[in-house]
Amino acid sequence: MAKIRVLVVEDSLTVRKRLIEVIGMDSDLEVVAEADNGRTAIELCRTLRPDVITLDMNLPVMDGVSATEHIMGHFPTPILIVSSSTNRGDLFKTYDALAAGAVDVLEKPRAEDTDGAWEKRFLAAIKLVSRIRVITHIRARLGSVGRAPVARPDSPIVSWPPPNEARSVIALGASTGGPGALVDVLREIPTGVDATLLVVLHIDEPFSSAFADWLSVQTGHPVAYARGGEALSAARGQIFMAPPGRHLVVHAGKLWLSSEPERHSCRPSVDVLFESLAAACHRDVVACLLTGMGRDGAEGLLALRRAGAHTIAQDEATSVIYGMPREAALLGAAQRILPLNEIGAAMLRLTAKGNG
Repeated sequence: MAKIRVLVVEDSLTVRKRLIEVIGMDSDLEVVAEADNGRTAIELCRTLRPDVITLDMNLPVMDGVSATEHIMGHFPTPILIVSSSTNRGDLFKTYDALAAGAVDVLEKPRAEDTDGAWEKRFLAAIKLVSRIRVITHIRARLGSVGRAPVARPDSPIVSWPPPNEARSVIALGASTGGPGALVDVLREIPTGVDATLLVVLHIDEPFSSAFADWLSVQTGHPVAYARGGEALSAARGQIFMAPPGRHLVVHAGKLWLSSEPERHSCRPSVDVLFESLAAACHRDVVACLLTGMGRDGAEGLLALRRAGAHTIAQDEATSVIYGMPREAALLGAAQRILPLNEIGAAMLRLTAKGNG
């Protein structure tokens, strides 16, 4: 079987040699080239066409975000971000790269990582990322990643029907490929929408801490991690995300956080949120399952459909990973299967009119 061909991009010679050493430990992998800046990485990717790239964010000449945008806009290649930066500014760069099409992110090895666990995670991540069929990101080619959204000149809110005729909760679940998908959907929903928006995204610590802030900048919506106790009726027009390591649950008209066990190896879990909405809000929900690996959210989306909610799943052609939405489609959980560029408008219509 042919080996998985890896391009290693890292400006620190010490770290780069360490990554190459670890990759060399696995007989299924081979390093085809190495680069210490983003411009060289682009040229090597164009000429060698590796199966996967490990990419640092802070690079000279051209940074990791710009390199990701160019690669994903012109010759899409699975990218694993390998970063040690966890301050707010650097985390924003990581989110920008994920929105531009990078597949996943892993922290760099630390001096105290001596038990071999990091090496196993790194090698497994390379293999997993290399198998993903990445898509061309036109938005990355046009350079719109990281820019603030253009303001909508006309808001449809003034012509909406009374709240009792409208769906009052919009719920979104996503995993791999989720940052970019969430931006695309939420940019189609005007700020001040007469609904509470709830989001579960699978993104590992320590890279999740500033995501709510980044999403707010990208979409213009007020976004915050839920703290527990927020009333749905008083939170119209706001986006609440499940915080890192906690399930988000709706009960008795309020948001609650839970440390119950993982579902599908996930905490937060989309299923946990969706199932709580099915029990608490019934027909007041418009829910969508976006791109992601695994099956989290599919059963919850089915519970919502059975309870009378409107349910949507992203289609295969526009999903970075057609895993979670595929499972929902197979279960019959989604009333509609839509391309990414139609989901936000569809959810808005359902929320505004309360019908399909």
